[in-house]
Amino acid sequence: MEIRDHLDRNIKLNKIPERIISLVPSQTELLVDLGLEDQIVGITHFCVHPSHLKKTKKRVGGTKKVNLKKIKELDPDIILCNKEENTREMVEELEKIAPVHISDVVEFEDVYELISDYGKIFDKQSLAETINSSLKKKEKSLKDLQSTDQKKKVAYFIWNDPLMVAGTDTFIDSMLRLNNLDNAFIKSRYPVTSLEELADMEIDLCMLSSEPYPFKEEHKDMFAEVAREVEIVNGEYFSWYGTRLLEALDYFKELN
Repeated sequence: MEIRDHLDRNIKLNKIPERIISLVPSQTELLVDLGLEDQIVGITHFCVHPSHLKKTKKRVGGTKKVNLKKIKELDPDIILCNKEENTREMVEELEKIAPVHISDVVEFEDVYELISDYGKIFDKQSLAETINSSLKKKEKSLKDLQSTDQKKKVAYFIWNDPLMVAGTDTFIDSMLRLNNLDNAFIKSRYPVTSLEELADMEIDLCMLSSEPYPFKEEHKDMFAEVAREVEIVNGEYFSWYGTRLLEALDYFKELN
């Protein structure tokens, strides 16, 4: 079987993969929801959903650095990576061990493609179609609820000290647009900013993400002078793709 990943790389598989290593947390969760938990042999320390996997699966490192010896010993049929989460250097080493599929998820449409691709690769087409159908219904339901009023201008924070926000060409940005929000930062993917810069930008809403930096209620005061509203938001729902979006779309309804 020959497949092409999201970077248009040709990947040859001799059979339907039976031993899977996933180096992307949201993709690990998707595999489980596709009925592939038994085939997963290796995950990262950040693959926290479902929570019991940390007790049942071998953890091979993080998303940026892995233990290649452990991965080789697990004898995978395929290794699943992501363009943003994993490094090029890592992929080059992993390809010496097994075929590597790289996803590139920036827009909501990319999620449908990824789920469909995994359905084909792992012979789970029917379940993949069912998941995509559910996502499309929830996406439409969210859009039907949205107001036609002027969009709020938002800054979505992913880090503190230095203050870092999600810019354009990111999955977070696509989630902001899905929620009918206007991203104030369009100059780069993850720009560093400051309270001084924010004060001049007429921000309507500062969204403080629960991950990767764990913003808490006590952090809201520092943004009170630079935005009309400041809210703590669930970072997983804005940055995890795959089946996590089934929950996220319900969560977004509460925000709209």
